[in-house]
Amino acid sequence: MSGFQRLNIVRKTGFGAGLATLAMIAVSFSGGPLVAASCRTDAMAGIDWRECNKRLLMLGDSNLDSAMLYGTDFTYTDLRGSSLKGANLEKAKLIRTALGGANLQGANLTKVEAYRSDFSAADATNAKFINAEMQRTKFEKAKLDGTDFTKAELGRADFEGASLNGSKFSLTNLSRARFGGAKLGGQVDFTSAFLLLTRIEGVDLSMATGLDQKQIDIACGDAKTKLPNGLTAPASWPCPEEPDDDD
Repeated sequence: MSGFQRLNIVRKTGFGAGLATLAMIAVSFSGGPLVAASCRTDAMAGIDWRECNKRLLMLGDSNLDSAMLYGTDFTYTDLRGSSLKGANLEKAKLIRTALGGANLQGANLTKVEAYRSDFSAADATNAKFINAEMQRTKFEKAKLDGTDFTKAELGRADFEGASLNGSKFSLTNLSRARFGGAKLGGQVDFTSAFLLLTRIEGVDLSMATGLDQKQIDIACGDAKTKLPNGLTAPASWPCPEEPDDDD
């Protein structure tokens, strides 16, 4: 049978259309091209934007509840006021991302890169920031009750005025972080946290767990700082105010 005859058979029987359908099904199960196509879809609850490039966008007040945002690049993107409840942002890039006032309740932000991002007044209750890179990130007046920062890098992060009831900072780097005016109730866990020059002036740590004298000795408190039973303020308190360099 010639190639021309075979082509006519395909045209008459519609066999070619069947092959095309099978190819589309195969692509669907592979996940590659369809995931790429969803990168061009507008923001919506449950959207699959995994590993998409969403840099430098204005996405404020978006609904991204339960969205799949694994590895998504939101560098310099504006997400202020957006809802990301239950969203999966594991390994997402949030470098200098604006998330002020966002709702991140129960979201997974494990291993995110969020250097100099802004979570001011955001609600990240029960969210996970495990192993996150969040140096110089702003959490001013944020709701962080029950939030897990285990093993996170939070050097020079700003938690001033934040609510941190029952949060976890086990094995977390909090060097030079600021907690002025923060509410730390419900046994906040500081087990093995690094508190070099951490600003805890006036903070009530009386219910905190996992703290030892060595951690307190290198932190920066004052006469108004309340410590757990058995711990005492070092003679080095209060610390001099450090210039906030912009390196």
